Amino acid sequence: MQSKLYIGIMSGTSLDGIDLVLVSFNSPKPSLLRSKLVPFPASLQRELRLLAEPGNNEVERIGPVENQLAECYAIGVQQLLKQANYQPEQISAIGCHGQTIRHRPKQPQPFTVQLGNMHLLAALTGIRVIADFRRKDMAYGGQGAPLVPAFHQAVFAKRGQNRVVVNIGGIANISLLGADGAITGYDTGPGNCLMDDWVSLHRKLPFDKDGAFSAEGKLLPDLLQRLLEDHYFQQSAPKSTGREYFHLDWLQQKLTGREAAADVQRTLCRFTAVSIANELQLPNLTEVFICGGGVHHPLLMADLQQLLEPATVQSSSEAGIEPDWVEAIAFAWLAQAFDRQQPGNVPAVTGARKACVLGIEYRP
Repeated sequence: MQSKLYIGIMSGTSLDGIDLVLVSFNSPKPSLLRSKLVPFPASLQRELRLLAEPGNNEVERIGPVENQLAECYAIGVQQLLKQANYQPEQISAIGCHGQTIRHRPKQPQPFTVQLGNMHLLAALTGIRVIADFRRKDMAYGGQGAPLVPAFHQAVFAKRGQNRVVVNIGGIANISLLGADGAITGYDTGPGNCLMDDWVSLHRKLPFDKDGAFSAEGKLLPDLLQRLLEDHYFQQSAPKSTGREYFHLDWLQQKLTGREAAADVQRTLCRFTAVSIANELQLPNLTEVFICGGGVHHPLLMADLQQLLEPATVQSSSEAGIEPDWVEAIAFAWLAQAFDRQQPGNVPAVTGARKACVLGIEYRP
């Protein structure tokens, strides 16, 4: 019987590391067999942050970074397989998202760029790689994002019940799963990216662990209003965004310079919550499942619960999918969809003219 074991690799806009999962699709619901987080080497993380914004000599800088990413991905795959006691030949394929450094779906010539030398990844692991998932959707007029709603529908939807899945990574995206089977979804705006950048600037920490920095501050209503006035929040769906838009320079333009650092952090937390909640004013909404790093921020979760009452805001683990691994599992699922020649996009979400099989195959 053909193997139904897939590896999913996701490294998102938060740049906190590489998520790897080993997933079995031998039953209707994917089964997570093993998971692993591989931190980025500091020098590679620094270069990826710089490449996420326009800079000098980018082509020369991108080449080595693509190879370094593939090497990091491959090391993670090898460690994952060793820990799970599997061999490369037992794995059907790796679904690898790559590292996004540009996403420009609204330009006259729309484009998206995910880094990673996938030929090298296939050569180093001895496993087929399915990657480059976004550009096929864009070729048919879509935004190329978000792609996870198709997976969310497959594993979280419940007939007769309105549900929402919110992924809070660097950027936050939502999947609205209608009681009638309809699905929509899009990026709501910043997730953790601005909070991460701000705490890094003022506390030299990679992220606001347990929301401690946010909890020190008080909400600044005027700043919150200025943040919410950005034109991105007035756009209608489909829409998508990234760190190349919501970054420290964007934030600094909204500040007077007189704000206390902790107060800004508290306001950024509320900003993420409000920009998500504003999109979830649905009739008879009963359950909101949160996944991604944001699920570990107690103040952010409390803000969301307050804003979305009477709906229940809970971790995706309550639906049987661990929140830290949802996106990586989604790209394993997209690799399986490629092998089965099933569409991986949802035109109602991305705006594409048609549903299509996503990805390109790279053989070892």
